[in-house]
Amino acid sequence: MFVLSKDGLPLMPCHPARARALLARGRAAVARHTPFTIRLKDRRRSDAEVFGVELRIDPGSRGTGLALTETRGQTSADGVTVTVRRGLVAIELRHRGPQIHQAMVRRAGYRRRRRSALRYRPPRFLNRVRRRDWLAPSLRHRVESVCSVVDGLRRYAPVVEIHVEENTFDIPALTKGRRTEAPGGKARARSRSGESCAYCGASDVPLVVDHVRARARGGTDRPANLLLTCVPCNQEKAARPVEEFLARRPELLAAVLGRLRSPLSDAAAMNATRAQLLLRLERTDLPVRCWPASLTSANRAAAGLAKSHTLDGLCVGPVGSGTGDAIVRVASPVYVFEATGRGSYARTTPDRFGFPRLVRPRRKRHHGFASGDLVRATVRKGRWAGVWTGRVTVRSTGRHSVATPLGRFNASHEHLLLLQRADGFAYGRRGEVESAA
Repeated sequence: MFVLSKDGLPLMPCHPARARALLARGRAAVARHTPFTIRLKDRRRSDAEVFGVELRIDPGSRGTGLALTETRGQTSADGVTVTVRRGLVAIELRHRGPQIHQAMVRRAGYRRRRRSALRYRPPRFLNRVRRRDWLAPSLRHRVESVCSVVDGLRRYAPVVEIHVEENTFDIPALTKGRRTEAPGGKARARSRSGESCAYCGASDVPLVVDHVRARARGGTDRPANLLLTCVPCNQEKAARPVEEFLARRPELLAAVLGRLRSPLSDAAAMNATRAQLLLRLERTDLPVRCWPASLTSANRAAAGLAKSHTLDGLCVGPVGSGTGDAIVRVASPVYVFEATGRGSYARTTPDRFGFPRLVRPRRKRHHGFASGDLVRATVRKGRWAGVWTGRVTVRSTGRHSVATPLGRFNASHEHLLLLQRADGFAYGRRGEVESAA
């Protein structure tokens, strides 16, 4: 648990049992609900002993692992002093880059549709000047979300240094041997599925090119994602995931998935955001140290830990296993921070053609609440009678919707108590993965 001093400065994190004892004795008060933070009433920062903690980051394309660790010297039974690393807090940050990319693609489709339907205007290119450090919105989100979590951790924990795993992907090496197929989409697909349907095996029928991963779900036109199928199978599959379409034929599903190759979008995203992330972290005025991914893998194997973002974050940086140094504690449970955004700037709701259909309210806050706020709802009667804690979705009428783990119900704003303002993240917890066998 995070602990703040009487003057609002971060102290060393404590065990949940210790936090409960402080709250029960009246020595502390709740400062934040998620992640749970208490504030001491009788101790200032100058009166406490603060050793400082390290923040270790394992960047990823779809998720990032962060771990707060404590490194101290410990004397063994035979009098040998070793350095041990203890995991204090583990955080899994889940990005929403794919959702942002799909929203940008959808917006571009709306613009093309309106341009061709209302009046013809030839597309313009190179009419906007971009800075050299410009990143696409889906990539910029990855950097900004990590920096936002880092800034929050610095407010609640005494971070003294930052360790980052630096991993560079060799795209030419990953694409080696992937350009040996014949040109042309249908010709390349024919070389992969022959002259028959890849799903039902029908031959001597008209064949069309099918995207195994539908473009509507992030699929590409790469040859590895193309197959020849008959028209009925193509229409039946549509944009559904291939795992759902071939759920009753596991052998065929395994054969189709075996033809696919891992996409390169994640590797390209990591290469594009690596320098920007390091530059932003260096602006914190804390020492930032970069370590290779091979060192993280070696530390994880020596400690017998499984593969996960949070455990990789715990293993970032050197651990002198040859001298008796080791990782002695894994933080559990793991906090899950899922990026949800802060709403939309759009003032209208478009139809499927991109034309305005409904006008959205100009204000995002109604009766003192905004969508995403954490509230406590008191329901006096009915099916949902009781006290509930959840996220609220506001309405201008004042009859707000509250989402709980057991479902969603409506409640008047008069029966809601604000616990925490929305900050662009949805919080949860999960158990840490089991150790490797």
